[in-house]
Amino acid sequence: MTTLIWIAAALVVIGVYLSWTAGRLDRLHARIDAARAALDAQLLRRASVAQEVGTSGVLDPAASLVLYQAAHEARQAEEDQREVAESQLSQALRVIFGEEAQVEAVREAEGGAQTIAELTAAVRRVPMARRFHNDSVRAARAVRRHRVVRYLRLAGHAPFPLAFEMDDEPPAILDDRSVGA
Repeated sequence: MTTLIWIAAALVVIGVYLSWTAGRLDRLHARIDAARAALDAQLLRRASVAQEVGTSGVLDPAASLVLYQAAHEARQAEEDQREVAESQLSQALRVIFGEEAQVEAVREAEGGAQTIAELTAAVRRVPMARRFHNDSVRAARAVRRHRVVRYLRLAGHAPFPLAFEMDDEPPAILDDRSVGA
C-alpha cells in the first residue's frame, strides 16, 4: 500500500511539474505576442514619421524620395521581407540624417522641432522594443529546448519563436541626447 501512495505522489508531482511547464510556455508565448505587437507599433510609428518627413518638402528632393521610398517599403513589406525593409529604413535614416544640416533643415520648418522630437523618440524606441521581443523569444526557446518539453510536446502546436533581426542603429545625430534641447 505504501508503494502505491509513493507512486501516486510521484505521478502527482510529475503532473504538477508538466502542467506548470506548459503554463509557463503559454505565458512566454503570450509575452512574445505582446512584445511583437509593441515592436510592430514602434516600427509603424518610425515609418510613419519618416514618411511624414519625406513628404514635408523640407529635405532636398533626392533625400525626400529615398526616405519616403524606404518608409513606404517598410510599411508595406510582407512578413518574410519585413526585417530587410526595416533595416533599409534604418540605413536611409542614417544616410539622410548623418549630417547636422538635414536635421536643422527639418527643425527650422514649421513644426519641425516637434517632428525631430517625434523622429528621435521613434528611432530610440525601436531598438528597445526589438530587444524586449528578442529577449522574450530567447526565454521561450530556452524552455522549448528541454527534452521533456520536446518529447511530450508541451508547446502544443505553437510555432517555434523567431527573433526579429534587423539593423536598428539610429542616426548618431538623432541618438544624441541633446537633440531638441
